[in-house]
Amino acid sequence: MSHKTALEIRTDDDDQSQKWLLPLSEDVFSSYLSQAGEIAQKVFGEGSLFSPLLFGKFFDPADAFPLWDFDPELLLSRLHSSSKISVDWSETDDKYIFRAELPVGARSVEVALSGDKENLIEISGIWNVGNPTGRDWKIRKWWEYGFVRRLEVADDADCRKMEASINNDNTLEIIIPKSL
Repeated sequence: MSHKTALEIRTDDDDQSQKWLLPLSEDVFSSYLSQAGEIAQKVFGEGSLFSPLLFGKFFDPADAFPLWDFDPELLLSRLHSSSKISVDWSETDDKYIFRAELPVGARSVEVALSGDKENLIEISGIWNVGNPTGRDWKIRKWWEYGFVRRLEVADDADCRKMEASINNDNTLEIIIPKSL
């Protein structure tokens, strides 16, 4: 029997627009991952939504990525061929659908609509139990405590009406209606 938990969509205010102050560079990420434990390897490993290498080359997940400008079969073809894919997105006539497996150990998963752009969605959460309290972890070396992926959605997406849920405790699903 499947279990579905609805997530509250947070609306970020301008005070939080600076929370990802420390950019993640490729050399910092490579160094970190080479020394990281098993859980971090799963959070940021190949095929994970939160991996900076998800799209075939390094891309800081705290930077917005225009996801719906790309076909998932083409963009993720390398991962599809190795069966390591845990992310998918599609659209119908009336909505956009996004699904991703959450990393093992993920806690406090949040979906937010960015205050600075109405078509920017931020998915974040904590994976490290030794994290600083509150949102402080987001202004430090955030990758040591949590994960993030910022996605830019199509202009005709009505993000104010989006719904997010976690299915079976490990799959994030976001449904975004199209503006009519």
